[in-house]
Amino acid sequence: MAKGSYPWHHVPGELRPPIEVGVPPLDDELDGVLADLAGVHPGVDMIRDGIRLLALDALTADKTQTVLSTIAGTGTDVFAALGLLVQRLTNPDKNPGLGGLDAETAKTVEHEGELFAYEVAEFAPREHTTEAAALIDGI
Repeated sequence: MAKGSYPWHHVPGELRPPIEVGVPPLDDELDGVLADLAGVHPGVDMIRDGIRLLALDALTADKTQTVLSTIAGTGTDVFAALGLLVQRLTNPDKNPGLGGLDAETAKTVEHEGELFAYEVAEFAPREHTTEAAALIDGI
């Protein structure tokens, strides 16, 4: 496998990025959080694998800058996608699993998801990753 490459297929929770020389192993805190998220849903396992890959891959300075901006950059980023996902999952019209909720509870659940998406869009601390990416650009 070429340096920095990842298999084109994915089996949630089963793949690990290649071990790159010079890339330290995951710290205990990140490793523990990823372990605690295991098995919730195949989609969450894929997110875990993506986080693990990003943490352990031998990224160039340019790729690091791009990844930071993509995680939490200008609003079209992973933060925004997660906020919109929560909004969708809490919407009974878009999540059939919530069909059993009474009308008042369904409305409250949907509103909580909308608030989450709004707060992520408006208040997520994107300035830190933007500043880090700008500083890396000087390398």
